[in-house]
Amino acid sequence: MSQQDLTADMLTRVRNAVRNHSPSVACLNSKLNRGIAQVLVDEGFVEGFEVIDDGRQGRLDVHLRYGERGEKVINTIKRESKPGCRVYRSVEDLPRPLGGLGIAIVSTSSGIMSDRRCRVENVGGEVVATVA
Repeated sequence: MSQQDLTADMLTRVRNAVRNHSPSVACLNSKLNRGIAQVLVDEGFVEGFEVIDDGRQGRLDVHLRYGERGEKVINTIKRESKPGCRVYRSVEDLPRPLGGLGIAIVSTSSGIMSDRRCRVENVGGEVVATVA
């Protein structure tokens, strides 16, 4: 069965895995999903990820992160820009989830980056997801 929105599928898999306290989750591989996983690693929401070649599209194994006593690092993860309704923001209008404690993942002309890095590089784009 073909997937129409690989990013929404990845975010849902991560959300469900965090809810079940799974150590890792397998997602479908795409350039956007690799960029999102890299932003999550850079911002400290996940331990890491690896790309596994399976002869077809490949898959991402995302290793989730939890606190010292098993508390969740990712409390909410939400898809903002959807295929039917794209959400574009300038650098001044980028959201600050939880007053800056969370991140917004933004697809820019310079690649996938967090809202903090977008403000440093003064670039806006499509708000893909928010993580808190």
